Order: sequence, then C-alpha cells, then structure tokens
Amino acid sequence: MAWQIYALTGRPLDLGLVGLAQFLPGILLFLLAGHTADRVPRRRILLVCYGAFACCSLALTALSLHGIRTVWPVYAVLLANGVVRAFNTPTSQAFVPQLVPEEDFPNAISWGSSIFQAAMSLGPVVGGLIYGFAGSPVPVYVSAAAGYLAGLLLLLNVRVSKPPKPRGVSMEVLFEGIRYIWRNPIVLGAISLDLFAVLLGGAVALLPVYAGSILQIGARGLGILRAGPGIGAVLTAILIAHYPLRKKVGAVMLWCVCGFGLFTIVFGVSRNLVLSMAALVFIGCCDMVSVIVRHTLVQLRTPDEMRGRVSAVNTVFIGASNEVGQFESGVTAQWLGTVTAVVAGGVGTIVIVALWARLFPALRKVDELL
Repeated sequence: MAWQIYALTGRPLDLGLVGLAQFLPGILLFLLAGHTADRVPRRRILLVCYGAFACCSLALTALSLHGIRTVWPVYAVLLANGVVRAFNTPTSQAFVPQLVPEEDFPNAISWGSSIFQAAMSLGPVVGGLIYGFAGSPVPVYVSAAAGYLAGLLLLLNVRVSKPPKPRGVSMEVLFEGIRYIWRNPIVLGAISLDLFAVLLGGAVALLPVYAGSILQIGARGLGILRAGPGIGAVLTAILIAHYPLRKKVGAVMLWCVCGFGLFTIVFGVSRNLVLSMAALVFIGCCDMVSVIVRHTLVQLRTPDEMRGRVSAVNTVFIGASNEVGQFESGVTAQWLGTVTAVVAGGVGTIVIVALWARLFPALRKVDELL
C-alpha cells in the first residue's frame, strides 16, 4: 500500500498520512474497544474483526481494479481498517492469557511473536515480489483477504476455557484501565517507553523513499528491506524462547531500546544495501526484546478482568508509536529531508531511554518477568 501511494504522489508526507489514518480510529475508540474486550467473548470479537479485515482488503482490490488517480479512497479504506484494528488489537492481546497457563506465558509470547514476525518478514518479501512482477497491487490485496479468511477459519476451532466476566457500562468502568496504568509505575514506564522511543525512531515508515530514491532498488527491493526488521525479530524471539530472559530484564529492555535508536541512525546514513539491511535486522532484534519484556510485564501484572481495558490503552500507545510515528516521520522528512529525519529520530530515541531510566527506576530495577 505504501509503495502504491508513493508511486501515485511521490511525497513522503503521504506515507505519514497512511499511519495517521490507521491511528485516528484507535484514539477515538480505545475506551469502548477495551470495555468490549472485557465484556464480550474475545473469540467472537476476533472472528468479526478477521472478517472485516478481509472486507477492507477486498475494497482495496476493487479500487485498484478500477484505477486510482487520487489517494483519498485508499485513506477512507485505511480509516475503516483502523476501526477494526481498534477492536482487534486489545482483544488479541487480552486473549492469549486465556489460552495458556501463567507460568508458560513468557514462552508463549516468544513463540507467538516469532511466528508473527516470520509472517511479517515473509509477507513484505512476497508482496514486493508479487507487486514487482505483476506491476499491480491487486494480487497482493487478494492474498491479504485470503489470509484473513484463513485466520477466521482457524479461529473457529479455538476453544476458550476462561471467558471474561460481563460488567455493566459506566464511566468509572471505562476509565479503570487508565487509572490502573497510572498507578503502576512499571507498567506505565514500559508502555510509555515504547510510545516515545518508537514514535521518534520510525525509519521503517520511510522505506519506500529509501527503496525508490536513495538506494534505488524498486518495489522488489522494498520488500526485502521491509523484511529486515522481521528477520531480526524472528531470530531474537526464537533465541529467547529457547533461552528465556531470567535476570535484570528491565535494564536489558532499556539497553535494547537504546540499540534500536543506534541502529536507526546507522540505517539513516547508510548508502550501502548490505549495511542498510544489517541495520534493519538489528533494529528488529532490539525491538523484539522490548516487545517480549513489555508485553509480558503488562499482561501478567494486570488482572484478567481488566486486561481488555489495559490492553486498549496499551494499543493506543503502540498505535501512537507506530502510526503517529509514521506520520511524524513523513512530516519531518518533508520538512528536513529523509536522511535528517531518520537520524534525528534515532538520536531522540537514545535520549528518551536516558530520561526513562531516571524517571522510572522501578522499571530499570525489574529483575524477573514472573
């Protein structure tokens, strides 16, 4: 989608608007989405979301078949996709603890993340190759719709033994997740660290510019670059699944986020494809450690009856870091230039880590995940 939009306009700013279109529904709906995840059976919500995701992919297919001369119809579908994501993400995060025992949860997160990142690595490569050979995004969108429908069929076979307890709707209930995070410095520190660090270090959002103008490797090369962080994440997740983090996990997370910023700087200044790819792989490695530590801390330190609402707030923070970070990267690249924007973002991430190490000493001192 990013390549299709960049091919239409040639402006980095439009890549930023892709992220903004997907984030806005989340910030508007996160309270309702979190309460829904705690009130309605989570499996049922996910089934509806997968079907809706498939519809969005089919809508993009129809638009591309009829020919797109302006990007606004694509943004409209992205907004609809963002509405679905607003409900899907907190529900899926709160769903995992219902499937595995608490003592197996960190390992389940590692394996689940490795499988997810493997798909995230293969997807852009295959998508870039299909787009490059077909000269059209239509086969890519059709494949995405088929993937969502396959996920829906698989989820029909999942059985949950611990459904959430229904609760009445009130403003107090809706805001419980926010209050819980605010009163828990470890959870607040972990979530907000990801928010501000990834918000600034959004190099991945500008990969179409690097592929098209800086490295000049085209749509197929973009698919390879997009796979870089996923490859690093998969390798790291598999390694942690076999050799779990046992000590000083808070400090390890902070150092890895710092590494995320450092390798973002390396990618920003690189003009060599091999070095750029290596930097992206290490970005994925560092990010995966942070994801596993943060997600485990948040889920295991939250009561099950509140996991939907806490996960909804977490989703807003993640959306702000990813999608708003993508918008921020697009705007700064438009103003300052792509390379300057990426390098400045990496420096900002390192500064954030230093600040958070002082502001949240409890997070820095976390020793074990369980």
